[in-house]
Amino acid sequence: MSFVFAPTASDSRRPTAARKIHIRRLYDVMHVCIQRNDLQRATKAWSILARCKEVNWRTMWSTSVHILAENLDESEKAPHKIEFLRVMMLQHPDDREAILKELVLRLILSGQNREALDELELYLPSFPYQDDPLLHTYAGLIAIYTAQPLSGVASFNPIFLRNAQAHFERAKSLDPDNEIADAFLWKVRKLHSLTVAW
Repeated sequence: MSFVFAPTASDSRRPTAARKIHIRRLYDVMHVCIQRNDLQRATKAWSILARCKEVNWRTMWSTSVHILAENLDESEKAPHKIEFLRVMMLQHPDDREAILKELVLRLILSGQNREALDELELYLPSFPYQDDPLLHTYAGLIAIYTAQPLSGVASFNPIFLRNAQAHFERAKSLDPDNEIADAFLWKVRKLHSLTVAW
């Protein structure tokens, strides 16, 4: 079945069914509502689209995450989105790398830095994740954050600093133009030398 919102050249000139036209318009309305931050209407449009047999809603996980849990309190939204992304990782192995990036970002935003680092450490040793500079950059940033001194401790945790350095070096080797990895690599080396001096 061809994807209803990506018509072929012959199909785009004149859609053959009124239903297909309505589905396309509803899809457009949903995205306009998302752009206007009218998530209540976007959720209604999404719930209709998800019931249409022509729409494979499972492949549109990124849209789902954006409008998920609209009627929940702010404190309840993050856990629902994180759980949804974990389910999507199991159901869509082809999109697992993109879903992992979104999952790690959601974990960071909800303050679950250790869990985000655990997720990355689980996937980064294997292919194709090991060749993704963004995932290594995320891992390095989280490791620096985790290495910060606790109250009453004078220096950074050298183990986490070493891990951060390794991730930034890997990100830099995969993407030599990665300015974030370059800047933080310099910072980590400086912090590491100060930690050793203590």
